[in-house]
Amino acid sequence: MAAEADPILRPAAPSARRGAARPPLRRGRTYGALDLGTNNCRLLIARPAGEGDGESFVVVDAFSRVVKLGEGLLNSGRLSDAAMDRTLAALAACADKLARRDVRLTRNVATEACRRAANGARFVERVYAETGIALDVISAAEEARLAVLGCHTLIAPGGAPALVFDIGGGSSELMLVEPVTLAGAEPRILEWVSLPWGVVSLAETEPAALAEAERGPAYARMLARVAPELDAFAARLAARGVGAVQLLGTSGTITTLASVEMGLRGYDRRQVDGCAVEVAPLLTLCREIAGQSVDERARIACIGPDRAELIVAGCAILDSILARWSDGAPGEMVRVADRGIREGILRMLMGRDGVWTAP
Repeated sequence: MAAEADPILRPAAPSARRGAARPPLRRGRTYGALDLGTNNCRLLIARPAGEGDGESFVVVDAFSRVVKLGEGLLNSGRLSDAAMDRTLAALAACADKLARRDVRLTRNVATEACRRAANGARFVERVYAETGIALDVISAAEEARLAVLGCHTLIAPGGAPALVFDIGGGSSELMLVEPVTLAGAEPRILEWVSLPWGVVSLAETEPAALAEAERGPAYARMLARVAPELDAFAARLAARGVGAVQLLGTSGTITTLASVEMGLRGYDRRQVDGCAVEVAPLLTLCREIAGQSVDERARIACIGPDRAELIVAGCAILDSILARWSDGAPGEMVRVADRGIREGILRMLMGRDGVWTAP
């Protein structure tokens, strides 16, 4: 994947409150990474790890909120007023956190919803005017690079190439990654593709509430919509002679479904991040969930009401990926990452400051 020009690294936003005093500058101490996606607004604030911490950085604050920025975008081509207002409220909360934590070096990225919307650039201007947060609308290529940078340490070194997939809200990225053998090195992406489907955009192609007899056909149509791009990508990998791959998934769909498959009573990042889940029962779970009503899905621990409407679309994308790059043999595993773009940003910022410590 061709490297992009260096991203603009902007100082963190001041408090959204007018007249708030700016604390004295302290560079190289605390860093921020904000990822505004089609469905979620997420922020991580971290500092470099001290010697012996066992991690590359230590999270000191975090924020995550479902904002549904891309709601209705598929049909209208625009961000709705309600979606923008929800998102601005979340970004104002992020701006306050950045100010309170004295973060002066951050990168704030926006992805598919702002890329695709006719009024995306105008919304970015409004965000800066109202919150002080300067969003960089990144390309799909940069999105893929940051996702890999954030989770590549979970790839087993010296083995088969890894197929890393990030199922987002408006798009999904798949990357064939060469395993890293040198500690701290950035992994090389051999091939990649950005699908025009994420959990929001794909879910909006079918009604949310369906009678039981209609659910199977609706799921089949979702699978069919995802198929052409995946088939083309599979052909590219076959042309490279790629056979077996390590499977590594990141984002809310895979972490949620892994939690359900593990039988967790509530989401626990410590148990999910880095875990390995067997492919065959995960595929079965996807298809079982696709046959359930919204209310039934909402009652499942780790799905709940917030994910009940979108999880079937996520299941369809995950199903399509796993069915192509696994043979369903007993014991075949997919590794799960509760880390991605934000962690990739933090590692990039700390690396440029010379304070990056490879875990």
